[in-house]
Amino acid sequence: MYHSHDTLHEFTRTFFTTIGCSARDAEIIADVFVAAELRGIGSHGLLRVADHYNLWKAGRLNTSPRLSITRETVSTAVVDGDNAPGMLAAAFSMETAIRKAADAGTGWVACRNSNHFGIAGYYAMMALRHGMIGICLTNANPLVAPTFSVSRLLGTNPVAVAVPAGKEPPFVADFATTPIARGKLEVAVKKGEKTLYGYVQDSSGRPTDDPDILRKGGAMLPLGGDREHGSHKGYCLGATVDILSALLSGAGFGPFVPPSVAYLPLPGEGNGKGTGHFFGAMRIDAFRDPGEFMEAMDRWILTFRNAKSADGKPSVLIPGDVEREQEQQNRERGIELLPSVRDELNKIAGELGMETRL
Repeated sequence: MYHSHDTLHEFTRTFFTTIGCSARDAEIIADVFVAAELRGIGSHGLLRVADHYNLWKAGRLNTSPRLSITRETVSTAVVDGDNAPGMLAAAFSMETAIRKAADAGTGWVACRNSNHFGIAGYYAMMALRHGMIGICLTNANPLVAPTFSVSRLLGTNPVAVAVPAGKEPPFVADFATTPIARGKLEVAVKKGEKTLYGYVQDSSGRPTDDPDILRKGGAMLPLGGDREHGSHKGYCLGATVDILSALLSGAGFGPFVPPSVAYLPLPGEGNGKGTGHFFGAMRIDAFRDPGEFMEAMDRWILTFRNAKSADGKPSVLIPGDVEREQEQQNRERGIELLPSVRDELNKIAGELGMETRL
């Protein structure tokens, strides 16, 4: 069954106002959730409403936050998210980075005391509306074992970079530092499917194709899967994101990031506050004439797009192509939710007394 993006936006907005968010905050959160669905990243879309519901019921989510800047210079700031839904802390932080870039050429913001914020690409793309380059990093609750380990010490720790172009669509890279996002494992579980080897391991460090292995003591693997295929490089990427997101802001790092699901216990105190994010905005004219840069960016995109394909392989894609095409299709056709996700959302709506149903 397909749903219009407006229908999903209304449902999400109503859900968050029902649990205590202001109308403006609920609008921001719904924008991020629906953007994920439109761009074909359902693992970070309405599937995550249940996580937020359970965190709220457990008293682990502040739906009436007071966001604040606790330290700043002309080009930098640290934001305290007051345990808000991560979308609110992240949007406020990226807006701050953009504002500082407008004044200083570049803006850099570290955020602590936040929560899961949806797709990282949403915040990097906020800079595009101002003709700027946007950067977004976040750590996440520990599900990933470093190379050679069985201990879950890192999150999927995504990186997103959005770069404007001239006549060509913008470059938008948005990727986890693991071979698969946790949400996609959840989707596989709901579909009753297996996952690929090289994505996860069991509690003894053996390869497995069980997407539900995290509930059984297993762990996700860094990008690369194993040492022979470069997992040490994925580990380095994830560690870098963790340091910039947490140690600069004062958020929980590594194993001390609070879980984004209510069934896992909170880490002990004394190792930082909440989930951490890191944002950057860069004004093009701080480095080069914007017109020249846009022309050069178009040439870069066309050079890579016109690369000769290997036998039997599709044409070379530019980061952002797949998501942009998916968004156009989903706007026209509607967005398909898994029946199990839709049923779960309607069950939550019933428990909250919401009139809206999917």
